[in-house]
Amino acid sequence: MNSNDPLKNVDSLAPAMPLGVFLFLLLATAAGAAAAILVLPAWLPALGASLDGSAPHAFWYLSRASALVAYLLLWLSMCLGLLITNKLARLWPGGPAAFDLHQHTSLLGLIFAIFHGLILLGDRYLNPTFGQIVIPFGMQAYRPFWVGLGQSGFFLMAVVALSFYVRKQITSRVWRLIHFASFAAYVFALLHGVFSGTDSASLGVQFMYWGTGGVFLYLLVYRLLATAIKPASARQAA
Repeated sequence: MNSNDPLKNVDSLAPAMPLGVFLFLLLATAAGAAAAILVLPAWLPALGASLDGSAPHAFWYLSRASALVAYLLLWLSMCLGLLITNKLARLWPGGPAAFDLHQHTSLLGLIFAIFHGLILLGDRYLNPTFGQIVIPFGMQAYRPFWVGLGQSGFFLMAVVALSFYVRKQITSRVWRLIHFASFAAYVFALLHGVFSGTDSASLGVQFMYWGTGGVFLYLLVYRLLATAIKPASARQAA
């Protein structure tokens, strides 16, 4: 790696979000979802009139909103990860800043994804069990394949996000192999959103998916071309 590579001294860098803070946010997310499931039913008779239907779906709406936020955070994390090792990061937001933001957005995306799943336990339309929420392809009542892809993507994202805390205990090769899983996690999340999201018919949401997917594809191709050209240039110089 050259001296401008922000990942050169990654072994000596502390995680951007301390483990204690991350665990606190996880507990707060779980507690918030549990509180919403326990408290909202008391409000639903009055809330139902504002949700356009005789059977209110407050938890469904909360799940949809948190899913979009989780997807956007994952997308931003992927883009920052692709920016880190090329010259684009020097323009914005800078290599070290991109690395820190990459970690933060990855961990926050994981937290919102957890809320997205847990809050569905309060939904009385699908009425899922905890097992159906956490076991990939266990949700048979609603588009099981596409939901299963999203669940699989979540676990891949969790492995990648949590790897920041064991970076010093694993080799660089293992670190990179783990991070390759983030590409599958993003693709799974995108397919999950497009084919199982009830908002996917909306023009605005379609534009978001096409726009974010296009930006990701551009940065990925740029990264692959830059990686391929650099060794060729080095051989010619030699």
